[in-house]
Amino acid sequence: MFSLVFSRRYAMAHRLTSGLSEACAIPHGHNETVTVTLRATSPSRLDGGANMVEPFERAKATWHRWIDQSLDHSLHLSGDDPLLDWFRVREPHRLARILVTPGDPTTEVLALCLMSKLNAFLAADGGRLFCAAIRVEETPTNTVTFEGDPLPMLPRLMQAEPWWLRADMSINDLMQVPA
Repeated sequence: MFSLVFSRRYAMAHRLTSGLSEACAIPHGHNETVTVTLRATSPSRLDGGANMVEPFERAKATWHRWIDQSLDHSLHLSGDDPLLDWFRVREPHRLARILVTPGDPTTEVLALCLMSKLNAFLAADGGRLFCAAIRVEETPTNTVTFEGDPLPMLPRLMQAEPWWLRADMSINDLMQVPA
């Protein structure tokens, strides 16, 4: 079976407030690389003409636009981080740049949210491809990979459709973001 694999770099900052890593409770940044593996939902023989599963340009266009416009230089916070209220009151114009995760914004939960978001984009584009695997390199020595269905692995939420399930440019549910 063919796989389309591509990577994108972005800068981000986060902090982990659960108490398991005091050093990581202070906001700090990383230059991360996300690598995704896409596969056809209905694999078939090459056609003898274009001989492509899907043009790379089409497969990655929305994903790369979302990374460049929404994810790059974003601040990642837990949904219960008190910094969210600080931004709501003092800098509400910056809310669109805050990625919110269920619980601490670890590389593990980020990988699941990113994979889910990419699958939402791919489904909205006709569903010819799906993300089979994701690799998020936080640092040159720390990487998280995930293969399979991310949804059963994410923490349970009360809301019906969080940002990572929508094919829009959002990174949180704090405000409306155009598609």
